[in-house]
Amino acid sequence: MNAPAQTMITCPWCGTAYPTFQSNCKNCGGPLLPPRETASPSDAETLPVPPPPPRPISNNYAMRLLFMDGWGIAGFVFGLLGTIFTLLGFGLTLGIITAFVGIPFLGVGLVFLAAGIPLLAWRYQEKQKIVGVLRHGQAMQGQITGIQQNLNVRINHRHPWVISYRFQVMGREYPGETTTLSQPGEHLQPGKPAWVLYLPNTPELNTIYPHP
Repeated sequence: MNAPAQTMITCPWCGTAYPTFQSNCKNCGGPLLPPRETASPSDAETLPVPPPPPRPISNNYAMRLLFMDGWGIAGFVFGLLGTIFTLLGFGLTLGIITAFVGIPFLGVGLVFLAAGIPLLAWRYQEKQKIVGVLRHGQAMQGQITGIQQNLNVRINHRHPWVISYRFQVMGREYPGETTTLSQPGEHLQPGKPAWVLYLPNTPELNTIYPHP
């Protein structure tokens, strides 16, 4: 007689799998939901209620979100190229013979840095806001409105998915979207209900829970 297969607990925030349940992910710090002991058709449609704030979300999660963001990746590439060109140009400029070659390299490097650093800083601040929503946001049920794969960006040989959703606060409807590298499951298909976390003073800052 075969032993029953062991159910792995998968972190909804970063995808790390654990053989046994624990309250928080050791990799990203996100909260883990306890496994269901039984399942039924009605349970499959029941959304896990987000834990009350504040939620223990690690600051490192902002970096994970940054490298799933197209603009964030562009800022990183510009910054990396800028650093390389600047160091190379500076080294060549120090030599009398190679100075005429080094100055253009130095100029190109500074241009890349001037574009990349502000872009990277802007996107990182935006991801920090998402972490703030995950920590302190209020929960409201919303609805998934669409999913689309971004074929213009490729991360680790995968194109990210953009999940769109909507929710209402005080009678006003707000849209939102989030990005994930994992292919959205059945529960994230258009028309499906979803929990949305938002900041009461600025509902424009929002994300779905669990973050895919």
